[in-house]
Amino acid sequence: QLRLVESGGGLVQPGGSLRLSCEVSGLTLDYYAIGWFRQAPGKEREGVSCISSRGGDTLYSSSVKGRFAISRDNAKNTVYLQMNSLKPEDTAVYYCAAGRYGLDTERYAYWGQGTLVTVSS
Repeated sequence: QLRLVESGGGLVQPGGSLRLSCEVSGLTLDYYAIGWFRQAPGKEREGVSCISSRGGDTLYSSSVKGRFAISRDNAKNTVYLQMNSLKPEDTAVYYCAAGRYGLDTERYAYWGQGTLVTVSS
C-alpha cells in the first residue's frame, strides 16, 4: 500500500531552521516527482518546492526560493526539505506528495498526512 509520511515539523523561532523528511513506501521512488506543499489556516494549499524523479531538476515558489532546499535519497526512499531563515508566514501544515513534476496540486496523486510547522517567538 502506498504511503507517504512526513516528519520534522515543530515550533521554531523566526530566523531558525528545520528539516522536513518525507518517507515513501509502497512505490518505487525513482518513477515519481516529489512535491512539498503547505496550507496555512484559511488559505489554499500551495506548492512550495518539487524535485524530479531522478533529482536533476528542482522548482521553488518565489516565497521560499533562496531559503529552502529540496533533496532526495532514492536509496532511502526519502525526500527532504531543508528550511532556513524561517519567517512567521511560513507557518503551515506541510505535505509531501508523489506525482508529476510541477507545483500544481493537480499533478500529484499520492499525499501524506502533513506535519505542522510553527514559526513564532
